[in-house]
Amino acid sequence: MPLSHPSASTSPGFALRMVAISMTASGLCVSSTAMAQEPTDTGSSTTWGLGLGVVSEQEPYTDIDRENTPIPLLQVENRYIHVFGPQIEFKLPSLDISDSQQLNFGIVGKYDGSGYEEDDAPILDGMSERKGGFWAGAKVEWSSSFVDVSAEWLADVSSNSDGQRFNLDLERTWHFGEHMLITPRVGASWQDEKTTDYYFGVRDSEARIDRPAYAGESAINIEAGVRGVYRFNKHHSVLMGVEVASLAEEIKDSPLVDRSTDNSVFLGYLYRF
Repeated sequence: MPLSHPSASTSPGFALRMVAISMTASGLCVSSTAMAQEPTDTGSSTTWGLGLGVVSEQEPYTDIDRENTPIPLLQVENRYIHVFGPQIEFKLPSLDISDSQQLNFGIVGKYDGSGYEEDDAPILDGMSERKGGFWAGAKVEWSSSFVDVSAEWLADVSSNSDGQRFNLDLERTWHFGEHMLITPRVGASWQDEKTTDYYFGVRDSEARIDRPAYAGESAINIEAGVRGVYRFNKHHSVLMGVEVASLAEEIKDSPLVDRSTDNSVFLGYLYRF
């Protein structure tokens, strides 16, 4: 992220950045791995996989570098839990509405690596560190043959921002032959004023001529992306994902920001045992 990075072995924030990038990979391909499951995998047996991926991420802070990072991948799933990277979902009993419709419920926990250190970019010089945090909440998904709609509410249980988020997503999966699955998605992500202010606000003590004080307000980002899986066979899969978010005015108006979007690209390989 910074204009000149310390080496990975000496950078004090390297471990946190690795977790942050891993969280991005999780958001991009957690459902992609679910798409790759065999129908029988939803029973009582546990499936798991190991792999390696690369994430390229661009945050909206002024003059911050694009981050390109290799990451290890771990995926575990059965009828009770789904683990991918630093995210875990505890599955609750589902409700069958019809042969083609189902309501799925879950309790989710994840690490979100949002935030920065003051040496990440010149505009952040003199700013107090903004830390990522552990978030937890609930998720509900309406699954149908036409579209899948999911809603997720999360709260910052690590109390760094003391914020809340609500995500609403619509997606649909298309099968191309026996090996390829593509899932485009659109969504909206709301965050409260505490979250916006923590990551994009400027405190009075941090203000300077080119960085006036700024208090963040609640914001809604519009998101779009596509995820995909190419399965060579039941063991070997290639995963990909592209995500773009159009930032809310409450974020773009921050003196720390010079972009109207942020984006992430993921490419990985997963071996399922």
